[in-house]
Amino acid sequence: MAAQDLNDLLALMAVARERSFTRAAAQLGVSQSALSRTVRALEQKMGLLLLTRTTRSVAPTEAGQRLLDAVGPRIDEIAAELETLVELRDRPAGTVRITATDYAANQYVWPKLKPLLLQYPDIHVELINDYGLSNIVAKRYDIGVRLGDQIERDMIAVRIAPDETLAIVGSPSYLDGRPEPQVPRDLTSHNCINLRLPTRDALMPWELRKGRKQVDVKVGGQLVFNNTYQMLEATLGGFGLAYLPRALVEPFVQEGRLQFVLEEWHPTFAGHHAYYPARQSSLAVRLVIEALRVGRGR
Repeated sequence: MAAQDLNDLLALMAVARERSFTRAAAQLGVSQSALSRTVRALEQKMGLLLLTRTTRSVAPTEAGQRLLDAVGPRIDEIAAELETLVELRDRPAGTVRITATDYAANQYVWPKLKPLLLQYPDIHVELINDYGLSNIVAKRYDIGVRLGDQIERDMIAVRIAPDETLAIVGSPSYLDGRPEPQVPRDLTSHNCINLRLPTRDALMPWELRKGRKQVDVKVGGQLVFNNTYQMLEATLGGFGLAYLPRALVEPFVQEGRLQFVLEEWHPTFAGHHAYYPARQSSLAVRLVIEALRVGRGR
């Protein structure tokens, strides 16, 4: 339907409901003569008389009433939906879909979302754990969470965490009686717990740095996971060495349940950022981003 046809139907509906060209014209903000010409042009286009006019009243003809019965409810539904969308712009409501690794979700996202969701019960969140570096636009996510050097192009990024150091750790029970690695290549003789990413055909290499020196070590071992917390549990259980976020393992090191290995080689990366497309109009998404911003909450 052409835009003019829709305007003509809106004019007809206003006259039929008001039973008056004068009142309908005032409601639509047009002159009575212009409204009368619009209705007559619609009648001529359809070849039907749609309104009967007397000196005292206006009423739909049988054809006019059938047309109003057919299109009136649909136009009302469209108007109601448009009003709902405007409300979504002005009030925090709707579903916000977020993709993050399990570690980022647990460490940085969920703790900051809890108070926000209690404050705004009409905001709904889908928090999906994913190591696949998904394209958030193609997968219809509103927000992605990644380390700073993994952000997709043409996105707005907001830091939500300090820089991230990755650490090599092992339990005292595993290290007891084994020679502790002194240089990165010594890791190849140890039972190492690996992480497999869905975007790679091979296991994730351990990226190690010492000053300007950088080396990627491919390690082997008995266990491979795609989940940070399973790796942590296996490490605590004495199954080998693991390459994990320092912020995650440090409490266990302080308790004596884990030990740092090759600490001078632990690398630091740009911290986690929340990112989203440049065109973003949802108030709910903006509130979530603001809640996640570094310096807010936990």
